[in-house]
Amino acid sequence: MPHRPVSFLALCLTLFVACHAARAANARPNVLFITMDDMSCDSVGIYGCKVPGTTPNMDKLAAQCLRFTYAHSQVGNCMPTRNVIASGRYPHNNRVEGFYEVRNPGYKTLSDFMKAGGYFTGIRGKVSHSTPYSPYPGWDVVLDTLPDGSQAHPKNVASYYASAKHGMALAKKAGKPFCLNINISDPHKPFWNENGNPEENKPSRIFTADEVKVPGFLPDDRAVRGELALYYSSVRRGDDCLGEVLRALKESGEDERTVIIFLSDHGMPLPFAKTQLYFHSTRTPWMFRWPGVTKPGAVDDRHLVSFVDLLPTLLDIVDLPKPDGLDGRSFAPVLRGEQQEGREFAVTEYNENSGGNRHPMRSIVTKDFAYIFNPWSNGERVMATATKGTVTYRRMQALAKTDPKVAARLKFFDRRVPEELYNYSADVDALENLVDRPEYRAERERLTKQLEAWMVKTKDPMLEVFRARHDPKAREAYMQIVEREAAERNGQKSGKGGKKKGKGVPDLE
Repeated sequence: MPHRPVSFLALCLTLFVACHAARAANARPNVLFITMDDMSCDSVGIYGCKVPGTTPNMDKLAAQCLRFTYAHSQVGNCMPTRNVIASGRYPHNNRVEGFYEVRNPGYKTLSDFMKAGGYFTGIRGKVSHSTPYSPYPGWDVVLDTLPDGSQAHPKNVASYYASAKHGMALAKKAGKPFCLNINISDPHKPFWNENGNPEENKPSRIFTADEVKVPGFLPDDRAVRGELALYYSSVRRGDDCLGEVLRALKESGEDERTVIIFLSDHGMPLPFAKTQLYFHSTRTPWMFRWPGVTKPGAVDDRHLVSFVDLLPTLLDIVDLPKPDGLDGRSFAPVLRGEQQEGREFAVTEYNENSGGNRHPMRSIVTKDFAYIFNPWSNGERVMATATKGTVTYRRMQALAKTDPKVAARLKFFDRRVPEELYNYSADVDALENLVDRPEYRAERERLTKQLEAWMVKTKDPMLEVFRARHDPKAREAYMQIVEREAAERNGQKSGKGGKKKGKGVPDLE
């Protein structure tokens, strides 16, 4: 075939397009996405923590950010909620409803989009939990390996500085803006000193049982206070880690052109918080710093946002196209100071724990109310959850033998009821179920209609059982189906026992 010479004009056009694309990539801001693991929103000072001195670095960061008063994660446990963040889809649509891998998801994730958009992508911590399968090709570097070749300890403060610094340096060497996802392990269990080694990875401040405040959804008991003291000490250690990440950013010289996104994946790993859908389960301290756009120290208490909205928002921030199939909606206009309609509620869901046990739930939450549907609850079935391995749960079992109030709370925690309704504006700890109260009937009907419409819109497979929610036989028939499906997927003969996990997925929730 004869060689066809390229015209001078065509060559110039090609060079212009290439240079324009390179300039566009370089003009985009860096992205530093930081998560805390298992930290309740009200454990943060600026979000009203009643234990002074827990989070000096988070509070300092908040002064630079716009923070949301009403922000919720989608799920009360780790791998499912992080895949909502990565995919912009609800768990029943991204198919990561539990702790298992989805090898052919049929969609791209946050790291794919950022990498294709000219970003250098890196992740530290929660690697296997942050994408539908592991190892995932969307990351240029996994920062769990430190520059000296050693493996970073997830609870070691100094290692977070080394990881962040290394990731930023690699991006600079590649000549690209960075998108780093730094997942801080604290205050996920094990808490500091839980294993009896007080000198190992010590936080900068240690809290005592006398200093902590017991949340209203737990009994005020000495043993509970002791576990909470370890929790708050771990929150402080997580805050220390955040300080090291931000120090690395400052030293990189990229601070002023870096978007910072900060949040916690869900609530504290204690009963009535983690693996549930209550206010303290899904409310998250969500902060955004978009240089030149968000106002330092601003507070948004008008809009209700949730994790399914993060991916489309981030793509808007960095000026990359959004794919079809997203369930979430960008709230970039809110970050710019505009008002956005349709942000009066969020829907949260729970399906399966790390042991493969199915206890599906749906909740619709507004600023003041929440409705929860539990098709698994039949008066006999007992919910399986990681928080039953805590000192607090065991202490509740002991107290229940002589304290009728604790006994009733324990029974409710284990078995629940099919429907729950709470007035969070008056009962943030969800202590009084209002679902059968006549004066709240209109509110219940309003929320259930909105939830049903959401189920239709998102093609939720729980739609039909929700419509038949007052029929115990319909609920049981649904549960038999999902329990059988979970058992088959996890290689079990029945719904009991543990589950077979995908490669690289640890037994964590």
